[in-house]
Amino acid sequence: MKSTREKILLFLLNNPKSTISDMADAVTINSISVRHHLNSLLAEDLILAEEERHGVGRPRLVYSLSEEGLERFPSRYYRLTNRILDSFKATLSSDALSKIFSGIAKDIASSHRQTLERLSLEDRLNFIQELLDEEGFNFGWEKKNDHYLIHEVSCPYFHVVKSHPEVCALDQTIITEMLDLPASKVRCVLQGDQRCSFVIPMENKSETLS
Repeated sequence: MKSTREKILLFLLNNPKSTISDMADAVTINSISVRHHLNSLLAEDLILAEEERHGVGRPRLVYSLSEEGLERFPSRYYRLTNRILDSFKATLSSDALSKIFSGIAKDIASSHRQTLERLSLEDRLNFIQELLDEEGFNFGWEKKNDHYLIHEVSCPYFHVVKSHPEVCALDQTIITEMLDLPASKVRCVLQGDQRCSFVIPMENKSETLS
């Protein structure tokens, strides 16, 4: 049996921009209880609240699922992706497929080249962090004595790379190309590690991309 929170999330999935009254009617609880659950869901970034005008008077609050909330519901995109890659492998070798993903990564890095040229190495690391965080990698980095360590706590392509490890070339190549330094993988979730990690050699901060 679904909990009240789950019922609210499911209702918002099918009825975005709903009011507290709408949800109270749908899950058959009073508005005070709905408000309590909504406050918790807002704190967890699972829903969004926005003002909406509806005639004369003050705007009312309406609620919708956030991106995080939408991700709570099963997605089958990776099944289609795996089938597409399986089809590619029927005619392409693993090396050829790796080159395709490497090429995609190089195109992504090239699109940011002008911005990166003005940044120090650590600023570039911060730039990459924002870029890959948006893709769902939960990227972080730390400075060691003679190198930098990059960590990816989660992989948005995990369900795909289990069957097609060539996809791993994507983020590794993006990091290498955008830093203009080799990113050597030292940990990988496919090998049972809790996260993927890369070692980046130290560089003079005054240097820029060539």
